[in-house]
This record gives sequence, C-alpha cells and structure tokens, in this order.
Amino acid sequence: MGTPEFAVASLRALVESGFSVVAVVTSPDKPAGRGLKVKESSVKQYAVQKNISVLQPEKLRDPAFLEQLKTFQADIQVVVAFRMLPEAVWAMPPLGTINLHGSLLPQYRGAAPINRAIMNGESFTGVTTFKLQQEIDTGNILLMEEIPIGPQENAGELHDRMKETGANLVVQTVRGLINGSLEEKPQIAADPASLKTAPKIFAADCEINWNNPVVKINNQIRGLSPFPGAFTLLNARTLKIFRARHEKNVLATEPGKMETDGRSWLRFSASDGYIYVEEMQLEGKKKMRTGDFLRGYRM
Repeated sequence: MGTPEFAVASLRALVESGFSVVAVVTSPDKPAGRGLKVKESSVKQYAVQKNISVLQPEKLRDPAFLEQLKTFQADIQVVVAFRMLPEAVWAMPPLGTINLHGSLLPQYRGAAPINRAIMNGESFTGVTTFKLQQEIDTGNILLMEEIPIGPQENAGELHDRMKETGANLVVQTVRGLINGSLEEKPQIAADPASLKTAPKIFAADCEINWNNPVVKINNQIRGLSPFPGAFTLLNARTLKIFRARHEKNVLATEPGKMETDGRSWLRFSASDGYIYVEEMQLEGKKKMRTGDFLRGYRM
C-alpha cells in the first residue's frame, strides 16, 4: 500500500526478493499538469509493469473495497507513504500490517519526517518498520536503521538514500515476520517535551525569515529542496532558493537586504551573516545556477 516513488523502492525490493505480491493498493488516478492529463501513481505504474493487481479505492472503508481486499488472502500488508488506514484494513492479515516510516520513531512522527529532520539541523535520522495500530505512527517497533545526514545534503538527496535503506529494512522485516524471528518492541515512552514532530509542510513553513540566523535559514533551504522550495521575494516576485551556502558575519547589513556583484554571486543578509544563493528559480523562469541567472537578469 503506497503511492509515491519512495514506496516503489520497497515494492521493487519485495518483488525482486521473490515474495508473492498479490496486489497493490494506491491512490486513484488524478488529473495533473497544465493539460490536466490523468496521472497514475508511481506505485501503480510499477505494478502494471509487473502485472500485479491494482486497487484504487476512493474510500478505504468502502464495503466493496474491503471485500475485494479479503479475496487476496494476504499474509502481510506493507504500507509505505500511504494514507491512514482504518482498523478494518490494517487488522485483516494474520501476520499484521507493517509500516515503513522515515525516522527513528518515536521521533518525527507525522507526514514530513525527512524535511523536518533537515530543517531542524539534525546530523542523523533513520528508518523504522513497525506494526500498525490505531494511533498514527505509534505501533510496536520491528526494526530500525540509523542514517547520517550530510552537512549540505538536501531533502531530495536524503530521500533517495532513505528509500533504498528503507526498502532493505522492509524485506528484512517481512522475512523476520514469516520465520518468527522478530520481536515487537513498544515504542520508548519519551517525555512529550523531548519529542520532535513532523507535520505536513505548509506555505508558511517555506517563506524565509531573514531575521533568523544563517544556519537556521540554510537548514530551511536544504529541508525544502527540491520540493516545495524555500522562498523569498525579489522585486515583488517569488524567488525559490534550492541551494545555498552561509557565512557568519557580524557586519552583515539589515536582514533581508539583497547584494550582488552582478556576475557570480548574490546574497541576502540575515541576523548574523549572509546566505549566498547557489541555485534558484524566479517566478515564471526555470531553475538555474546563480551565475546563469545574473547573466540574464537586470537588477
């Protein structure tokens, strides 16, 4: 059960490891893009290539869907980057339903663990497999693996590494459940004050506040790159920043001021230094490196 590219890695790993994947459950096709062409999920596209049955329910409590799901008589259900399941679904298979989550639970429960870990300046994160239960991301832990975060790594780069590590963990978990070698462990009861959460990313999370320190701003840029992108305004037009470097400098001018040599560098002042923009996209333009941008834009 999954929808985006992140989930395809686990599906592919299960297929290539010889497991019998009897069906996939994914989101319904949706119109997308300027032409509103019907877009199939990444999981559906892979499943069709492999001749795997595809279920695309609008509502997961739909009796017709539940009856159809029962006919596959699955031993295990694997959930990767999908939506919240009702108990009628997750309690169905005899060996349970497992979920792959992109953090070291109980830290970063929620929809955007990869983004939030980088935005918070973490030096490591991880992937966890756990048994689904009623409360979201709270089930018993099966396996977990720690993953370092590079000092300038962005969310897209970390995502691509994590999906492969997570896929291997899913295969290990399924094997362990089948042969009975895995022991479920309750999630560590942590002080709520020490728990970091990973709520969905909204537009307000993406706007850069130049009154913040340069390290915090750079982490925000990294954590939102390549999507949805941290942004500011340049001459009243939205400027998305995808890659930058920071320089601490107590002599920086007032926060938010833009400066450039007009050829190779462009920077914004922050509370304690400068953010040098390396890759950007001005509203209505394509993504480009700073030098290319400056060659074609009049300040």
